[in-house]
Amino acid sequence: MAGIISYGAYIPRYRMSRMTVFMNMGWFNPVTMGVAQGEKAVANWDEDSITMAYSAAQDCIKGFEREKVQTLYMASTTLPYSERQNAGILATALDLKPAIRTADFTDSLKSGTTALLAGLENVMANGNGTAMVAASDVRQGNMGSVQEMYFGDGGAAFLLGNKDVIAELKGSFSVSYDFVDHFRGEGRGFDRMWEERWIRDIGYGRIIPEAMKGLLAQTGMKPDDFAKVVYACPISREHAGIAKRAGLKPEQVQPNLFEQVGDTGTPHSLIMFAAALEEAKPGDKIAVVSYGSGADALCFEVTKNIEKLKDRKGVKANLERRADLTAYTRYCVFRDLLPVDVGLRGEIQPPTAFSTLWRKRQGVLGLVGSKCKKCGTPMYPAQNICVNPDCLAVDQMEPYRFSDKKATIFSFTGDMLAASVDPPAVYGIIDFEGGGRMVLDFTDCTVEDAKVGLPVELSFRRKYNDQIRGISGYFWKAIPVTG
Repeated sequence: MAGIISYGAYIPRYRMSRMTVFMNMGWFNPVTMGVAQGEKAVANWDEDSITMAYSAAQDCIKGFEREKVQTLYMASTTLPYSERQNAGILATALDLKPAIRTADFTDSLKSGTTALLAGLENVMANGNGTAMVAASDVRQGNMGSVQEMYFGDGGAAFLLGNKDVIAELKGSFSVSYDFVDHFRGEGRGFDRMWEERWIRDIGYGRIIPEAMKGLLAQTGMKPDDFAKVVYACPISREHAGIAKRAGLKPEQVQPNLFEQVGDTGTPHSLIMFAAALEEAKPGDKIAVVSYGSGADALCFEVTKNIEKLKDRKGVKANLERRADLTAYTRYCVFRDLLPVDVGLRGEIQPPTAFSTLWRKRQGVLGLVGSKCKKCGTPMYPAQNICVNPDCLAVDQMEPYRFSDKKATIFSFTGDMLAASVDPPAVYGIIDFEGGGRMVLDFTDCTVEDAKVGLPVELSFRRKYNDQIRGISGYFWKAIPVTG
């Protein structure tokens, strides 16, 4: 009985009104006024597709044994690396075991559901094993373009297995077409789009219904059998038109989240699927249809185990956690669309020592320290000699993961002199519940948000972006939990 064991989602904290974009770039392309409603989710300057996939995966895997994950697939069209496996970085950040199969799925917006299907086939073949699929995108449209209005950022993740599933796979159907609606050539930073009516009428209007019909034929179901139907179409009028032509009632159609988040690309149908699972009841049947170079359609039936799955942030909590990004120029700096002077400190960029990163990979990427087996003292970075003066045991250590531990702010500062594209740089010392202390940068906050004693969450983020050498470096940051 292969299916979904758990789900997670991530939507960045920043939201930018599309009217903000229009007020700054409408002079160049007045026609974008027609899509200047609602807002879109914007990744922070230290976020990319790997960090957002991590956040969704961390939400998904909470409460489950990481040691049992045998497969990890990552799907994205905006992978930071073309020749370094991005799923491998994600697996290390999640502190998964080395004996694991990893792979990147890319180059198509339906690669998220394709990875999901591959993961489900994997667990069906491997019996008791579990697999994880994470998808995320940070796509960029040219300044003043319709894509700049449309594109939002986000991620979703699913834990898959054969036991205790919350949603069982009942069938699937796929179509593949070299239908060119959007494309981005090798080495190009911006998406290019073909004529909009062509995309609407021939792309969304024909390919999605074809996948839906194929799924119905494959499963023997009728449109009325589904509690929710999820399909990725950011054009609101066409989204409603597809439902009408398919004979779906309005209450059966999962909201497309375009007004709140935007078109998140690869993970979009999966984020919508996570939102549907948040409201699902045992016995509900959910259809999930992706789009891009064809389409994948999947049918799931929700089981009674859905009632046991608690404490997911999911889509709802991420939508509630928000901050307005009101300065268009700030957004452009975050996306490297405008150069800024970060000073002499910011210009110093020593090359990444990959040999050192290999030796310290668990500590740097996985935030794994050590814990004394004799006295129980946690330490970061990992030590051979216990730092407890009353113990000082030698070579009595075991690995200890800090990334999922609770922590609070011990001290902090806001530094206007430190190099940062989002000054002031906020950093400080955090105390971990159960022992351990470290200095970390803070993110997704202002200096006013930080207070001594306030809880923090640990977040895997991009520490630096070495554009000269094409290297994205990652480490951990603290997010003050306000409210």
